[in-house]
Amino acid sequence: MQNRHNQLSAFVQHHPFGANAQAARRPDLPSMIAMTDVDRFPDPTAVIPQLAAGSALILRHYDSLARRALAEKLAPRCRHHGIRLLIANDARLALAVDADGLHLSEAVLRQEPQHWQLWCPPHWLITAAAHTPTALRRAAAASVDAALLAPIFSTASHPGQANLGILRLTHWARTSPLPVYALGGVNSSTIRRLKGCPIAGIAGIGGFQSTTPRAPCSL
Repeated sequence: MQNRHNQLSAFVQHHPFGANAQAARRPDLPSMIAMTDVDRFPDPTAVIPQLAAGSALILRHYDSLARRALAEKLAPRCRHHGIRLLIANDARLALAVDADGLHLSEAVLRQEPQHWQLWCPPHWLITAAAHTPTALRRAAAASVDAALLAPIFSTASHPGQANLGILRLTHWARTSPLPVYALGGVNSSTIRRLKGCPIAGIAGIGGFQSTTPRAPCSL
């Protein structure tokens, strides 16, 4: 049976999104971004071979004592498979493992001054989390390349939290000053509702988890 990763990849490949004006000017952006989660996605190495070349993987695992070791393990595997590795909220670690970029939380973007900017090589891909139009504008003002807007659909990570829905996603993405990714509850069932939305692509955690059980990560 075709697994979830391949189902999502196939849909993205054959049903391109509408893309807002900013995303249309950035053909270099990945169409899919997978995100790690220490509880729900403990072994991100398992998904790397199943992501389409050119996709991105964001290492979160914020509280993991083995975060650096995991980053060092992921970096060469991502390069081998043509996956862009982004490290969340830690530019120094991203530099240390020769990652491809940085992902920033809303909290980091609210801080002044933006010390992370001093560490970023010009070729890095910089993404940021966003939950409101204000956050989208703040990310654009900080010269972030793209924002992950969430939650679009109901998610397992935030049960009971109100989601943005397709109408708000479409409006906010269309008027956004930077490219937008749909994050939150995006899986092989809900992705069809995103067809034609003015987004650069999709991002997620649960939707990229394999339906086949795997051994836990050794790190």
